[in-house]
Order: sequence, then C-alpha cells, then structure tokens
Amino acid sequence: RAVLQAANDEGLTLPLATNVRAVGGRGVAGDVEGMPLRQGSLRWMQESGVDLGPWQAELQRWQTSGRTVSGVAAVQDPPRLLGLLAFADTAKPHAAQAVRQLAALGVRSVLLTGDNAGSAGVLARAVGIATVHAEVLPADKARIVTELKASLPARRQVAMVGDGINDAPALAAADVGMAMGSGTDVAMSAAGITLMRGDPALVADALDISRRTHAKIRQNLFWAFIFNAVGIPLAAAGLLSPVVAGAAMAMSSVTVVSNALLLRRWKGSNR
Repeated sequence: RAVLQAANDEGLTLPLATNVRAVGGRGVAGDVEGMPLRQGSLRWMQESGVDLGPWQAELQRWQTSGRTVSGVAAVQDPPRLLGLLAFADTAKPHAAQAVRQLAALGVRSVLLTGDNAGSAGVLARAVGIATVHAEVLPADKARIVTELKASLPARRQVAMVGDGINDAPALAAADVGMAMGSGTDVAMSAAGITLMRGDPALVADALDISRRTHAKIRQNLFWAFIFNAVGIPLAAAGLLSPVVAGAAMAMSSVTVVSNALLLRRWKGSNR
C-alpha cells in the first residue's frame, strides 16, 4: 500500500499485473504487459540470476541503516534488475516495554525474521533483544523453534508470536503459538492463542494471566482435597451429622469459587 500510495502521489499510472502469485519466503511473481516480473528479497534476486553487483554500495548503506531492501526484476533472458525498494521497519510503540515485561517474567526473547541482518539488528537493538536470526525462510523459522525446544530443560517451553503467513509453520511447531488479531487468518488458525489486538505487550499479559490461572487451579485442588480428606473419614466414622457434612460441602464449593473469582481483580499492563 505504501508503494502504491507513493506512486499515486507522483502521478504515475501503474499497469495491472496478471498471473500474480506469492512465493513463500521470497516475494511475488506476475506478468506486467506480457513481461514476467519478480518482486521480493535480494536472496530471490540472486537465485533468479540477477546481477546486484553495481548496487552493492547502495544496498550496504540501506541495510546498515535498518532498511529492508526488495528488488524488482525482469526474469527474461538475461534476468535484469529494474528497481529497488527500501522499506524502513519501525517497532510497535510497546515493543520495548513488552520485551522488558517478558524478561521480568523469566522469558528470553528471540527475534526470527526474513529481513536482512542489518535491519533486523537495528530493530533488535531498539527493543532490547539480544538473539537474532535474520534472513530465515518460513521452514527455517519452524526448524529454529524445534531446535530451541530440544535445547531447553524439562518444564521449559517455547512460545512463538507471529502475524504473517510465513509465521504459520513456526506457530504450529511451538509449544504455544500466539497470533496477533490484526494478522492473517492463516497465522490465527495455526496458533493456539489469538491476541485480540496487535499490541506486543499483550504477550506478557497472556503469560501472566495463564500463570495466575494455573496457580488458582492448584490452590482450588488443594482446598478441595483438604475438605474431603478431613470430612469423608469423619462422616464415615459417624462423627459428622448430615447437616454439618452438607454445610461443609457447601463451604468447600464457596471457597473454591471465591478463590477463582479473585482473578477478576487482575488487570493487564494496558488497562
């Protein structure tokens, strides 16, 4: 949309593309006025036989400044570069705060992205992430998630947060997949949890409320066990009248429900 808007602002009339198709982890391909074109990552440009040599200095400058560069090429014989598009990624307003909240919960953050190492590094430093895997394909993201799962000790798990089509394999491979509600339907169907807004701070909130819920379940199981462990033997020995036993059972239910209702006092970081 940004590219189309820029073209409209320049008063350019763009021809329509036909036979448009997405190529996973690389870009899009199609025909424009009978010419087969590809638009996507520089890796794909090189795989297509496009010579990027004359643009190396400019590409290096863009990438080190945090730009993600995409090429547009005609793939006729010989393939040739028609243009370059440089995109500047900006972190979401609460991204750095979300990373700090996750660290406070004992969660280590890792950035997986298909962008080049330069732009990924700039973004990671801006939000406080130390471990970065850049220029990864969708299958690579799933592989890295699987490797992280294998490297962790027991009782430690890997959660994946994503919003795009390319994130779906990794979301499915993770112990817990979290999709942004503002993302694609494919990501949401592959994930186990959908965050209703595209705010990364909701990730820490989701982990916090899940831990609190798990703690409440353990507490309620404990109280239910204590009531029954004490009450059943007394009732079997005839030391409790039916009225007292019924009252004790009701008190057990009241205690469990009241303890669970304490979760209503929880407020997330964005409330």
